[in-house]
Amino acid sequence: MNAPPTIALFPEASFGAALNCVGIAQELRKRGARPVFICHPGFVGVFAEYGFTEYHLTRQVAPDGQTTEARWTDFVTTHLPHFNLSPRDQLTTYVGPTWDAIVDTAIEVEDSLRSVLAQIRPNAVLLDNVIMFPAIAESGVPWVRVVSCAETEIPDARVPPYLSGLDPQDGAACDAFRAEYSRATSAAHKRYNDFRRTCGLRPLPDAVFLENSADLNLLLAPSVVRYDRQDPLPADRFTYLEGCVRTESPYDLPFFPNDAGPLVYTSFGSLGALDTELIQRLLEAFGDYPARFLVNVGGFLETYDRVPDNVHLGDWFPQPSVVAQCDLFIHHGGNNSFCEALFHGVPSLVMPYCWDGHDNAQSTVQAQLGLWMNRSDWSAKELHSALDALLSDKLLHDRLRNISADMKKRPGTQVAADAVMALLIRGTTPALKTGAVSAPY
Repeated sequence: MNAPPTIALFPEASFGAALNCVGIAQELRKRGARPVFICHPGFVGVFAEYGFTEYHLTRQVAPDGQTTEARWTDFVTTHLPHFNLSPRDQLTTYVGPTWDAIVDTAIEVEDSLRSVLAQIRPNAVLLDNVIMFPAIAESGVPWVRVVSCAETEIPDARVPPYLSGLDPQDGAACDAFRAEYSRATSAAHKRYNDFRRTCGLRPLPDAVFLENSADLNLLLAPSVVRYDRQDPLPADRFTYLEGCVRTESPYDLPFFPNDAGPLVYTSFGSLGALDTELIQRLLEAFGDYPARFLVNVGGFLETYDRVPDNVHLGDWFPQPSVVAQCDLFIHHGGNNSFCEALFHGVPSLVMPYCWDGHDNAQSTVQAQLGLWMNRSDWSAKELHSALDALLSDKLLHDRLRNISADMKKRPGTQVAADAVMALLIRGTTPALKTGAVSAPY
């Protein structure tokens, strides 16, 4: 190639996917490529902060005058009580409605996405999402599926159902969950398949919203928690990533009046920041514990007027730089947070809300990487006991240091960038419209 290849990265409207893609884009840029970002309106400026060109999808406004991002915030706020339910009970109360909203978004942005792709004219597209956009399948260039949410997105007989948080050995519970997942998503799935047909794409099997790429698939699934599949994924099209941690600006610790004790970082992502009631409970419990706490509260700094001296709040942290300095990470089980903790050898206390949080909470306990605690059903005494256990477990810390050292030998960002560049060299597999499709549950 004479000119640098242009690679368009299109993450879903979540910080997990967005920042996962930033890490890959940083490495692509080092290899002489020109990575650019297609972004939803609510993420304008996020990628520019890292020095990348952005192409913006048209802001959608509902008949009531609300923008898409405002509707999504209202949607999540309305569903906060459902995060106290079990993963199976969430299927009808949260997961089904969420798939409806995701399908709405895919339909709404289709025309704008086609226009943006025509403007960029990329050599390849990286899609970090849970749903296929027909504009990408019909772009005429190689596309890469990035699975940054959970390995369970790609089913297998030895892999627990997506979003279930179940042990793969619990066959009866897994079968029941799969059946209920299919029922809960059936209306959204039918509507999505109807949309695909109008765009000239083949329909997908039951409960599947995104096919595997015939070109390249990148899975953010460190080996310590990777599933032993009954049907291994073909190595020529599927590349596992040990961790996809972006390069961030350094972080200088703030002043604490009593500058002593272990350092604990707490972040529940952009979704969890909406749960101000839970965070206020945590702040009160943190105040009685001999440690220093950094707490990400998103855009709700003004909400908290009772902050203990051993707690520092922020609306944004350069998370990888913070986690690298911490002794413990309390998070929601989002795959980026989960993998960043592993990459830096830090134990996790997972308080899952929904989606991949349940799967990673289960993996945390099964692989002995930390603890899993219900997000609402706990007392300050129980929380303090969990902190004691995790902070004092020397064997756990030694094991995590070894896992971290192994992950850093082959950083996922570099592996991903090498795989994408190799794809550009060898060219694309034809028949994008009829390419490989994920097996149904």
